[in-house]
Amino acid sequence: MAKKAAAKAKPKAKPAPKPALSHLDSRGQAHMVDVSAKQQTERVARAEGKVIMRKETLDLVIEGNALKGDVLGAARLAGIMAAKHTHGLIPLCHPLPITKVEIDIFPEHSLPGFLVQTTVKVTGQTGVEMEALVAASIACLTIYDMVKAVERGMRIEGIRVLEKSGGKSGTYKAEA
Repeated sequence: MAKKAAAKAKPKAKPAPKPALSHLDSRGQAHMVDVSAKQQTERVARAEGKVIMRKETLDLVIEGNALKGDVLGAARLAGIMAAKHTHGLIPLCHPLPITKVEIDIFPEHSLPGFLVQTTVKVTGQTGVEMEALVAASIACLTIYDMVKAVERGMRIEGIRVLEKSGGKSGTYKAEA
C-alpha cells in the first residue's frame, strides 16, 4: 500500500499547452478576429484541387463536346465568384477587397482529370487562404456539375493550400 500512496503523491506532468485558436474567445466561443491593429500588407495565397474522371470524360471536355457548354470557362468564372463571396460562406471570414483572382485549369492525363490551381491576392490586414481554397473547391464542383450527366462517379480530391505569403506569419509552402 505504501507504493500506491507514493505513486499517487507523485506530481503529474503538465500537458503540453494547446495552440491558441484565433477564432475562439476566452470562453471558448466562436468570434470574428479583430484585425484592426494589423498592418496592411500584400497577401497572396495559392490553392489547388483535382477532379478525377474517366479518360473518356476528360477527352469530351477537352474537345469541347460537353452538353452544358464551356466546362472550363464556367469553372473559372465560378471560382472567381466564389473567392469574392467567401465571407458569405465561411462564417468568420472577413469581407476583403480582393485585387486578383486567377483560376488555372490543366488537363492531367495521368489522373485522368483536371488540376485546378487558384491564386488570390489582396492588400489588407488578413490573409486570403480561405478565398483561394473556396475558389479551388467551387471550380472543381463546377466541373463536376457540368459533366455529371456523362459520369457521376467523378471524385474531387486534394483541396489544399499550396503557398501563402504576407502578414505576420510570413511565407508558407506546402510539401510537394
